[in-house]
Amino acid sequence: MKSLTQPIGKLVIIGVGLIGGSFALALKKAKAVKHVVGVGRTRKNLHTALKLGVIDEISLDAAQAVRDADMVLIGTPVGQMAGVMKTIAPHLGAKTIVTDGGSTKQDVIVCARKHLGVHFKHFVPAHPMAGTENSGAAAAFAELYCGRKVILVPQIETSARAVSAVRAAWTACGANVVRLQAREHDEILAAVSHLPHVAAFALMGTLAKRKDAKRVLGFSAGGLRDTVRISGSSPEMWRDIFLANRSALLADIDKYINEIKYLRSSLKASDGAALQAAFERARHAREQWLVKAKRS
Repeated sequence: MKSLTQPIGKLVIIGVGLIGGSFALALKKAKAVKHVVGVGRTRKNLHTALKLGVIDEISLDAAQAVRDADMVLIGTPVGQMAGVMKTIAPHLGAKTIVTDGGSTKQDVIVCARKHLGVHFKHFVPAHPMAGTENSGAAAAFAELYCGRKVILVPQIETSARAVSAVRAAWTACGANVVRLQAREHDEILAAVSHLPHVAAFALMGTLAKRKDAKRVLGFSAGGLRDTVRISGSSPEMWRDIFLANRSALLADIDKYINEIKYLRSSLKASDGAALQAAFERARHAREQWLVKAKRS
């Protein structure tokens, strides 16, 4: 992790969960922030964050908290961001930089344009490509972003100063920062992040609906645990992500259904050659992906 040339004086985290909490801890570890204020809906989570050193101060009033902030990270589910932006906009300082950690970008940018007003030029849409199935302040850890990609989606109006500051903050967290267009981001994430969650939720839901679910799950091993791990993620957060990225995700779900149908028809026809060929294609694709990921 690298230190910023000038540490952030006051950072406000709205939504102190895995993403926002880990951002704060990483910046603290890099000595890149002086004071962190946590804003949230539940006192219990905020007190946990304070106790663990994730934040230095608790606030239940977002409007009050942002008034003298240097940077604000909105770490709430994307469905809550419009309300947050509307609340804080009248109270933001003239130079306060605002960013987010949402998994969708087109909808967040629309909300920011609508609600941030003159402060939109200081808003840098962002998405850290990191996470676990756990949530809340207790799940946060400083190393979450080390070596991981963080995508920035600045707009034409976004000031160079704001982009530079947000880039520097994520770099201090140990992340590799890249830039994408909003639509490109959402289409990519639908395939590599949102669709896997569809699969995990659907598989766990299918097994849970069996009359003998308790007995069957009692025989499960690593394969099932690995496949459904992410179904333990926040239902509220993923509900919002699915709805926000509905069009792109529906297209990828249709492709996934077609692949399942192909496997089903091959199985029904006892076509072992077709099944093996499909499995080999998938294994080869995975191997090529892992080799490329290792090189990058």
